[in-house]
Amino acid sequence: MYHLDIKDKKILYQLDFNARQSFSQIGRKVNLPKTVVNYRVKKLIDSEIIKNFYTIINPFKLGFSGYRIYINFQYTTPRIIDEICQYFKEYPLNWWTISVEGRYDLVVIIWVNYVNKFYTYWEKTLQRYRDFFREQQFSVYIQSYSFLNEYLLDNQHPVQNKRKSFILSGEKKVNTIDQLDLKILKKLANNARLSLREIATSLNLPYTLIKKRFNKLILEGIIQGFRADIDIFKIGYQYYKADIFLKNYEDRSKIIKYVLNNPNLIRIDKSVGVSDLELEFLVKNNNDFQLIMKNLITRFHNSIKNYKYLSASKIHNMNYIPNDV
Repeated sequence: MYHLDIKDKKILYQLDFNARQSFSQIGRKVNLPKTVVNYRVKKLIDSEIIKNFYTIINPFKLGFSGYRIYINFQYTTPRIIDEICQYFKEYPLNWWTISVEGRYDLVVIIWVNYVNKFYTYWEKTLQRYRDFFREQQFSVYIQSYSFLNEYLLDNQHPVQNKRKSFILSGEKKVNTIDQLDLKILKKLANNARLSLREIATSLNLPYTLIKKRFNKLILEGIIQGFRADIDIFKIGYQYYKADIFLKNYEDRSKIIKYVLNNPNLIRIDKSVGVSDLELEFLVKNNNDFQLIMKNLITRFHNSIKNYKYLSASKIHNMNYIPNDV
């Protein structure tokens, strides 16, 4: 496990807040010289704590929906599981493929723009691997709120109900983009610190045009923000997801308001299927997660019926934009 000191944690938090900040800007916020910030960031990249800097792109705005596939295996071997994971990873509309423990064995998230197209893909999947799927469940993303990694600050930063969030949602109209918009998005998808001048040069286009399109993508909510992709396992954290079932659904908003004050909360999902409320946490161990859930159930014992959970054992891939746009 890589040991992060408080200076590293503050730098990571700022890169998570806005990965396009200059090292000078970050230095002023964390009270360190630019050269020190540059050195520490390089060290974090070389140690693979920072895997890359990515742009949060809202595929809902591009006409996609998010389908989650939950799978329990049977009759498998490690080789067969690796083959199945590779199969999902290679699909152009794959978003995440995650091996998990607990409620399921594998979670796959697919961006879907045409239901029939997804159905054709799923039929092909079943023809190849149905014997290895003991159970399969689906849910459809409606909305996802992702929050900054407040846990990095060791409670030195008070968590507020109005935490900065990155919202993936299909509530508003689908935006029309052209090939230039798409080229800019693909340039930034897994390289959020790429400068607009570098993009303009690579596309042989005026800087002013690229800047105008970039600002438009932000204004329209297609680009939600810029973050650092942190290897949580290397810094001693684990991912847990709680699927909560409610007795009183009208209390859902009260539970959310309360849990927002937890610095380990990283995401709240709204979906059709699986559960009434989905909360995702980064914690140091299972005991920490169970303590969070125990406190939540104690406080809302008249509202929460029960919960089930899973933890991530390996994140196989994360695509920042559908390849088939």
